[in-house]
Amino acid sequence: MARRGRIGEFELIARYFAPLAKGFAGARGLKSDNAFIVADGRHDLVVKTDTVVSGVHFLADEKPERIAAKALRVCLSDLAAGGAVPFTYQVALSLNTSWTERWIAGFARGLAADQKLYRVALSGGDTTSTPGPTTISITAFGKVARGKGLGRAGARAGDELWVTGTIGDGALGLLAARGGLDSAALERRYRVPQPRTTLGPLLVGIAHATADVSDGLLADAGHIADASRLGLHIERDRVPLSRAARRGVEAKPALWSSVLGGGDDYELVIAVPPRKRAALHAAARSAGVAVTQIGRFAKGEGVRLTIGGREARVTRKGYVHF
Repeated sequence: MARRGRIGEFELIARYFAPLAKGFAGARGLKSDNAFIVADGRHDLVVKTDTVVSGVHFLADEKPERIAAKALRVCLSDLAAGGAVPFTYQVALSLNTSWTERWIAGFARGLAADQKLYRVALSGGDTTSTPGPTTISITAFGKVARGKGLGRAGARAGDELWVTGTIGDGALGLLAARGGLDSAALERRYRVPQPRTTLGPLLVGIAHATADVSDGLLADAGHIADASRLGLHIERDRVPLSRAARRGVEAKPALWSSVLGGGDDYELVIAVPPRKRAALHAAARSAGVAVTQIGRFAKGEGVRLTIGGREARVTRKGYVHF
């Protein structure tokens, strides 16, 4: 819940920053995670900036190689949701005054490894020091066919909601990293996310709308519904879980709240018309990614969750930034 006298992230953006983006179509009213800028006659440049903060988005004692990977990959996940192929990025480092060259060397190694994995290169940035926590901002750039970039808006009544991979591993992995669960597999999923960069570009021409699951399944799927001015029905029984997550919720059903609203999965939620179902399956097979239908969009508003066919009360939709 937001503190008294403060507003939530999306209301803050709508009230104070969206007016500054008026007149620039590529900003899409700041209702998308990415900006779309005309690059040439055939392509749009897709741009995304994201920030991770020590003690908030990664553990303060995390290895610098993993911090670098997470900082870059959360941006690449948004580009994937935009249907873009990434090619370069810039990094701004605000280093706590206790920084060491050994830490920087490890951070650079992490970036170098991911540059090879995702075929991107560094093109600039900034470095400074701060008495506060180490903060890393990355701006990633990708390309998509002109006018074809995907965003949250665009879902239509009757579209199916699909999700990649498994859900809940990120939130349960954070719990494991803090000693609350015994699962190395879940912990790895939290510390080193796997953005769906191969599948994302293949969704162009298939999906009506997309988002990545960073704040929580219910929240991020709900953002598609809100941006598309639709309601959304999600069946919890269909939500795909890893073996480790399944064991966790079977032992402690209260963990379902974290699975559905905890975030940090960096999977994709995808609005797909039924007639494109076969094309989605073909794209997923080509990318080597599992996809699961978990719901449907309809006229109306809000997210409705059912368990065993009965509507359930939602107590936690997603991570709250303020």
